[in-house]
Parts: sequence; structure tokens; C-alpha cells
Amino acid sequence: MLPYVVQPGDTLLRIARRFGVNAASLQAANPQFIASSQLLPGLLLFIPPHEAVMYCVQPEDSLLRLTSIFSIPLMDLLKANPFLDPKKLVPGQMLSIPGGRYHRIIDPRAEYGFRELDEDITVLEHEYPFLQRIQIGSSVMGKPIHALRLGEGPRKVHVNAAMHANEWITAPLLMTFIEDAAKAASIGSQLGGIAIRELLQQVTVWLVPMVNPDGVELVQEGLRPDHPHYTELFQWNRQSLRFTKWKANARGVDLNDQFPAFWEEEVARRAVTGPGQRDYPGEAPLTEPEARALAEFTAEQQFDLVIALHTQGQEIYWNYRGYEPPEAERIAAQLGQASGYKPVKLRGSDAGYKDWFIHEFRRPGYTVEVGLGINPLRIDSFPDLYDEIRPLLLAAMEAVIRK
Repeated sequence: MLPYVVQPGDTLLRIARRFGVNAASLQAANPQFIASSQLLPGLLLFIPPHEAVMYCVQPEDSLLRLTSIFSIPLMDLLKANPFLDPKKLVPGQMLSIPGGRYHRIIDPRAEYGFRELDEDITVLEHEYPFLQRIQIGSSVMGKPIHALRLGEGPRKVHVNAAMHANEWITAPLLMTFIEDAAKAASIGSQLGGIAIRELLQQVTVWLVPMVNPDGVELVQEGLRPDHPHYTELFQWNRQSLRFTKWKANARGVDLNDQFPAFWEEEVARRAVTGPGQRDYPGEAPLTEPEARALAEFTAEQQFDLVIALHTQGQEIYWNYRGYEPPEAERIAAQLGQASGYKPVKLRGSDAGYKDWFIHEFRRPGYTVEVGLGINPLRIDSFPDLYDEIRPLLLAAMEAVIRK
């Protein structure tokens, strides 16, 4: 077995993803260390060898189908089966399926934080040069807040994700959509039955995949002793090093209660007097750099429609105090039909990004509560979540043309 020294930020799933091994096998090989969800840097682990599985070829199989099912590159499959005739698969034939590599750029099989986001954007930029990245601001801890642009159309759609820290799964969902849309535009294929290249000639999409990178890091990795705000965060988190319930940024402020839309009423309703895991609106609107960057970017771009991805509930919130435009409810119904989510006319909520956008610009804005369960949603639910979100985002792009 291969020895490996745990690095800062490592988790069980991240290490398994990096080495292309089964997480259960990794845990079995290191039972003395993996019992805790937080791995201490410097621990010595042992990485089990890759294990191939055997597969019996079925009548409907093709090489393309097998590489897709098992998430492996074609060359890896051919190398593992040197006597295979790639032009002729024989039903009943036994194939060796190698473990390890993943066939996509975005790999959602483990925690997805700022490090993965930054690396993946770099790869996407290289693969799809028409994809534009800009920095719209920085987090409390100085991490860049990235925005990605697809398309050249006159109508503008914006989608943001991971504003609440323990809802970080929305970031790889949005990044997977970016990868799929960019690939379809590059080769001139369809996505969800829609010709993406033609659609992006009519629509420009600006996406901010991770609004709250500092909070995401806390949720995924816990609080380390070298964190600059260790003492405050430890107290704000009820003297726990585990941050799985944390929604706020690194200053304990809930970013989705930071926008100037009846902010004072939200403060009174929340009745949270200081920083903590969730629901503290801050000392004033837009005091936090993450919220301020998103608001300034929105004002600069003048979007026609915005979506904020959150979890969970399988609901779409589309209204705000009667300031929403007449077409808002109709578009919400279209998004609901595409995703299977329920459009909900929400009351008793202020100071959110969607609220502020509707109030400020009188244009359609939506909060989409992705999936069902307890935050953070389970990683193994990702394929089902993406099947719900991809058609919703495509429907939003089409709707803004007909608006």
C-alpha cells in the first residue's frame, strides 16, 4: 500500500478522489485514523491499491456506453483489456474495468471547496477559451470571488451558489452545468434537447459558483488552530470545532440577510443579536465583502433575471412584497415544470439577495431550494440534484428571451 501524509484541507473523500480509490477501502485500510471526520495534517495514511472489477458485456453495450457508465476514459478501458477489439464487443465477453480516473473536469464525489473551484476554473478556461473569468471581489479571508461568463447575447441571466456555507453542494452543481453548457457550445451539440450555441447567441449567463468560500471551508474542514479568527469562531460556534451547521461567513454574518430590502424588519424578525452559525444580519446592510461584491456586480451588469441556488426544499420563491414584475409567476411555473419543484409565494422574509434584486430592479428574481434532506445534503445525492437543476437553468435561459 502507498503511504500518504495528510495535508491541510484533506478529508476522507478528498483523498479517495485524489487517488481514485473507494472511500470504504480507504477507511478499512486506516481504521485508527478515519473514525474522526476531521483528519489532522501530518497523519500517515495508507492508500489501498486500485481494484479493477469484472464486467460481462451486454447486447446493448458499446464502448461509449461503458466509458460513460463507469466514468473512465476510453484509453484506460482499452489498456486494461489489450485483447479487446474496439470495433466489436461480444455479448458475454468479460472486461476488466479499471478504477481511478473520472471522465469529467468537475468531480463532485467529495467535498467541493475553493481549492477545487479555482483549479477547475483554470482547466475549463484552457479547454473552452470562450469562457470568461473575472474576480468580482474577495471574501473576509481574502479568497477571490469568481464570476464566469458564457454567451454573447443581449439578454443577461445571473445564477449564484454557495451563499450559505453548509449549502456548498450548489457550487459543484453550478460548475457541472457550466462544464456541460461550455462543452455543448464548443462542439455544437444539444444540452437537454436545447441547441446551446444558438441559445448563447441570445443570452449571456454570468455565474458566481461560490459566494461564501470562507464559510464553505469551515463546514468542510472544521476549525483549525491556525485560523486567524479561531477564538471568535470557536465561541460563535458554541465551542465546537465541527461546523456542519454553519451558514454564515467568517465573521458569523448570514450573507443572505445582508441586502438592503427592508433589512431593519428582517433584523427585528430574526432577533439574533450577534455573530453565529446563522441568521445574524450584521450591523448594517452590505457590511460583508461577499454580499457587497455581489450587489455591486449585479448593479453593474443590470441582469434581466437572477437565480440564487440554496438548499433544501424543492421549492422556488418568486415574489417579494408585490414588487415582482407581472411575468415573474409565469416564469416560476416554467421553472417548476422543468425541475419538478414547487413555486411558492413567500411571505415574512426580507433582506435576501432575491428580495433586494426584485425590490431594486423590478425584474424576475428567484431563490431555488435544491433537493430534500438535511444540510449539508449528501454527496451521493448529486446525480439526482443535477437532474433537477440542469433543466431549471436551461428553462430560465429560454424564459428570459420570451420575457
